[in-house]
Amino acid sequence: METRSEITQTRSDTKPPVLSIPKIRLKVWFVSVCSSILVWTCLIQLFATGELWHSQISTGSVSRFPLPVELIRLQPRRHPPRRNYTSNGFLKVSCNGGLNQMRAAICDMVTVARLLNLTLVVPELDKKSFWADPSDFEDIFDVKHFIDSLRDEVRILKRLPKRYSKKYGHKLFEMPPVSWSSDKYYLQQVLPLFRKHKVIHFIRSDSRLANNGLSLELQRLRCRVNFQGLKFTPRIEALGSKLVRILQQRGSFVALHLRYEMDMLAFSGCTHGCSEEEAQELKKMRYTYPWWREKEIISEERRAQGLCPLTPEETVLVLKALGFQKDTQMYIAAGEIYGGARRLALLKESFPRIVKKEMLLDPTEMQQFQNHSSQMAALDFIVSVASNTFIPTYYGNMAKVVEGHRRYLGFKKTILLNRKRLVELLELHNNKTLSWDQFAEAVKEAHQGQRMGEPTHRKVISDKPKEEDYFYANPQECISHNYIRTSNFSLKA
Repeated sequence: METRSEITQTRSDTKPPVLSIPKIRLKVWFVSVCSSILVWTCLIQLFATGELWHSQISTGSVSRFPLPVELIRLQPRRHPPRRNYTSNGFLKVSCNGGLNQMRAAICDMVTVARLLNLTLVVPELDKKSFWADPSDFEDIFDVKHFIDSLRDEVRILKRLPKRYSKKYGHKLFEMPPVSWSSDKYYLQQVLPLFRKHKVIHFIRSDSRLANNGLSLELQRLRCRVNFQGLKFTPRIEALGSKLVRILQQRGSFVALHLRYEMDMLAFSGCTHGCSEEEAQELKKMRYTYPWWREKEIISEERRAQGLCPLTPEETVLVLKALGFQKDTQMYIAAGEIYGGARRLALLKESFPRIVKKEMLLDPTEMQQFQNHSSQMAALDFIVSVASNTFIPTYYGNMAKVVEGHRRYLGFKKTILLNRKRLVELLELHNNKTLSWDQFAEAVKEAHQGQRMGEPTHRKVISDKPKEEDYFYANPQECISHNYIRTSNFSLKA
């Protein structure tokens, strides 16, 4: 047996040694250093992986196991180096029209600023037209991204320097540039005006740059602004992505741009299918807005020329003739349809899976977009670009710009309706001259090849630029080799 003294001695022998305070501090310091090295190594590895994933997106070769969105957001945003140049003056722009008309104009104005070595002021958006949308540029587009992503091409300011304001006695020189103008017009006639006045306000911006005849560099810059520089705000992008996600979870879907809103009918003079009372209401509205020059319009003549949108009832017949089945999921990309539920009744009966953004989103989500037509149009734009098939019933600005985006993304199926031919076929079918089978066969034949969004060259009419194919509907200089090249980087389609 152990004696008490032996037990005491054993316990004292097993006590841990007491560390001095300097040794404790050294140990803590060593652990801290090792931990810091480990953390920084992980972060560097994370950023490197994120950069790899980002580069895979830009080249179209995304791995089957991409990083989560949360990790992608940790990447530092890279911007091209600033372009150093002596500015020849400040360009102020007031865009006119709807969202997509303004979008194309913004791309043109950046290109003009680059051509003339100007400083561009973030464009003002239309608030006076029929839509009376109070949205500013930064309410629709990511203004910081717009400025930073294009800084290697042109200097962009959020506002004009104070010394050029009315408050300081500066008288602003205003002018609308000549429509469909070449680069020579801007270099020879507009640039001297900037040297004289220093600041010029373009009071109109729609179609102020030619579709054709420009250098390859300028055409590709227009594309770069359109496809890279103009991003919607995170708020719009998030809700638009949610709409697309909901639709895709339900299967493939068609985006039907049913251009049958009151303003469209009033300003085009298209009243086919409307009552006499409705026709008078539309005419009265056309006369209310003085900036719309054409007042007296013969509706049936315009319709026969293929210049009217299809009615909802005509659209049903055409969709069926093209082979769309009753179970087709169809998203209506449009504002309020003139005539309301009555005019949509046949369309809903024929295609019960018709939806609109108001049906897919919670009212609280939509509330922030109420009375902001351009922001609502941005949501429809996102869905239309992402759709499996896009069908516009009228070839307006949105139809053209969406078509161009879909071509750029790999010639996604876009059915461009031959309205002039369709009006003829609809008349023949309605008066029993054509049976249903004959009508359907003729409709399909009228929409083969190029009218399905397949690659094609823009139509050029040198002496009639207004009648040429629209650049933003088919920016062939940017998609012929599936990429955009600029002086500093390339962007894969």
